Amino acid sequence: MSDRAEYRVITSLTNDTVKAVRALHMRKERDQTGTFLAEGLKFIGEALNQGRAPRMLLVGEDARPHSLLDRAKAETRKAGGDIVVVTHAILEKISRRDNPQTVLGVFDQAYAPLESLIPTSAPCWVALEQVRDPGNLGAIIRTADAAGCGGVILIGDCVDPYSVEAVRATMGSVFAVSITKTTAEAFVAWRRSWPGSVVGTRLDATVSHRSAVMQKPVLVLMGNEQAGLTNQLAAVCDVNVKIPMRGRADSLNLAIATGVMVYAATDDV
Repeated sequence: MSDRAEYRVITSLTNDTVKAVRALHMRKERDQTGTFLAEGLKFIGEALNQGRAPRMLLVGEDARPHSLLDRAKAETRKAGGDIVVVTHAILEKISRRDNPQTVLGVFDQAYAPLESLIPTSAPCWVALEQVRDPGNLGAIIRTADAAGCGGVILIGDCVDPYSVEAVRATMGSVFAVSITKTTAEAFVAWRRSWPGSVVGTRLDATVSHRSAVMQKPVLVLMGNEQAGLTNQLAAVCDVNVKIPMRGRADSLNLAIATGVMVYAATDDV
């Protein structure tokens, strides 16, 4: 950076900007500001490719020159964002890691209203009821991106998709996948106009996920990690299926099970 007027330099761990960015580890702060933290140049690049410039770009003083970093700086400036150069100690404090990424970004959250979704725009969609684990949610968002799903719908009291842990687990797909939040009641009403199949998963189901007839677009509905799909939402599914367990384990991790279901629903696409 040749023109120091284009960026700020922060060296104090007690600086207000450092405190504000570090506070994004807390859901309350993310909810109040409508922002979230993404770590690493790869994540920044994924955001830029989706037209999402950071509100603030934090660059470590020891960050190596890179064409993508140059692009990130240029697009942050163009969008009116703030570029801040910080010390390694500040990066450690913000990321809560001993070996932090040298580039961090603060981004605006984005949610798609339920009524704005177009079911026929993709062969498969994912809906999650009361998912609790941020790693699971992040992995599901990444899987939805890889499988070409239309988006991920969060029903009820779900973990925050913009938590640092969930964002990390998406590997950048948080910028590419449509995310929607809704209540169970609103989802049930909206589901009535779904043009394809709504498929749920239940341990007590008798139909195998491989033998179920699924008409596209398929809406895959998955339940909570511990309790599974509630009776209320299982009742609105066209069919509830189970993934056969051939070994000693009686169930799959939620993210793995969702991946199995998504690819079963799209295996002829």
